[in-house]
Amino acid sequence: MKALTNSSFNFTGQKSVYNGKVRDVYHLNDRRLVMVASDRISAFDHVLPKGIPYKGQVLNQVATMFLKATEDIVPNWLEATPDANVAVGMACEPIRVEMVIRGYLAGHAAREYKLGKRLLCGVEMPEGMRENDKFPEPIITPATKADEGHDEDISREEILANDIVPKAIYEKLEMYTRQLFARGTEMAAAQGLILVDTKYEFGLSDGEIILIDEIHTPDSSRYFYADGYAERQAKGISQKQLSKEFVRQWLIENGFQGLKGQKMPIMPDDFVQVVSERYIELFEKITGTSFQRADIKDIPARIQQNIEDYLSNS
Repeated sequence: MKALTNSSFNFTGQKSVYNGKVRDVYHLNDRRLVMVASDRISAFDHVLPKGIPYKGQVLNQVATMFLKATEDIVPNWLEATPDANVAVGMACEPIRVEMVIRGYLAGHAAREYKLGKRLLCGVEMPEGMRENDKFPEPIITPATKADEGHDEDISREEILANDIVPKAIYEKLEMYTRQLFARGTEMAAAQGLILVDTKYEFGLSDGEIILIDEIHTPDSSRYFYADGYAERQAKGISQKQLSKEFVRQWLIENGFQGLKGQKMPIMPDDFVQVVSERYIELFEKITGTSFQRADIKDIPARIQQNIEDYLSNS
């Protein structure tokens, strides 16, 4: 199956382009951008060699659903989704901190905990926890937003002491982060899922805080199945989850964690297919609707046509 791993569009009115790990952002002017969700997949801050068919469509459509479902909490950047892989919206000045929130001891937090650390981003993690246990209350563990390489853990105190984000704005970011996580948790529970952890990115437009990028997608979030969670924890066995953590685990098993000197393994085609099916499974599980596969015969031509049609009529 075909996958969109690179994009080199030239949309009407285009001024510049930024190629991220997964998304390519085309700036039309100072106020508008076109965000293309590719089928690239990243882990440990490295882009894997093979794309995942339909992954970009899943990310774009899941994010769209959650952005629309949370616009009563905080304004967001989204204007329209004229193509399965593309969103058009407001250009903002990014705030250079990712707001990571964790409801459970999983992923990066669990790996740090196993090393004996009990302080993560200045937040204390209780003694006696097991991997995938629920925190007494969700914890916010921010990260600096890097253009290249690893995002770095940072504490609230460091953010404020170094004036990375003004105190009044940062306090609003924390408030929005908790409210968004609560809404996402409710929506996940309605579909039999647990929202384990996630991250949010924000920007500023005319001094107003705007929610940007994606939210509650399998790339930015981790989900467990609620059914059987307690039993699995009681038995000390792994949780059944919907996220790209299983891709990270596959990389770890094949000797790669993004560290210097490590060679990234190439995913076999059958595993690529499994990853694609996992993304589609999450879409259907979290949205409660069937996934409608977009035409992938010529993805770039489809996107170019759909965006030009939209721009000429808006």
